[in-house]
Amino acid sequence: MFPQLETERLRLRELTAEDASMVLSCFSNEDVIRFYGQEKMAEIEEAERVIDFFAQNFREGRGIRWGIERKETSSIIGTVGLNAWVPKHKRAEIGYELHPDYWGMGYASEAVSAILAYGFDDLELTRIGAVVFLENGSSNRLLKNLGFQREGILRRYIYQNKKANDVYMYSLVREVGNSSDDC
Repeated sequence: MFPQLETERLRLRELTAEDASMVLSCFSNEDVIRFYGQEKMAEIEEAERVIDFFAQNFREGRGIRWGIERKETSSIIGTVGLNAWVPKHKRAEIGYELHPDYWGMGYASEAVSAILAYGFDDLELTRIGAVVFLENGSSNRLLKNLGFQREGILRRYIYQNKKANDVYMYSLVREVGNSSDDC
């Protein structure tokens, strides 16, 4: 069963076919995808395929992606989720995007914080990573403010617009008792 999460102002819920137009609105916006690692969407069918892809990842235990919805509306303003989820190794990577109409209002921080809590508490992850373009100042600040540590640069890691881009690798780890720590 898909977990629905709530914060003070947001509801994080499963994406549905009805969300396709808003997904398209986000992923067809140059400002949103500039540091995203994917090409600009042009057709509603592309958004529908992305929603299906997120659903398949959840069914197969490889990731989980929520639509971010303000509580006073029923329309999403972006998505947030855990990708590259490897339960055996208790790790995943976080990803998120918001439509520019909602930037600078604290929604990304609120949504990401809820996902971090879910990942560590419910999924029992010990590591949540993030990959961010060097030039993406907003995302770099967000992750640092949430306690992520920059681990280094992954050179030529993401191709976008036919260009290889360097990215920062971040992580947030939960300290837990582990007998191997005593060796």
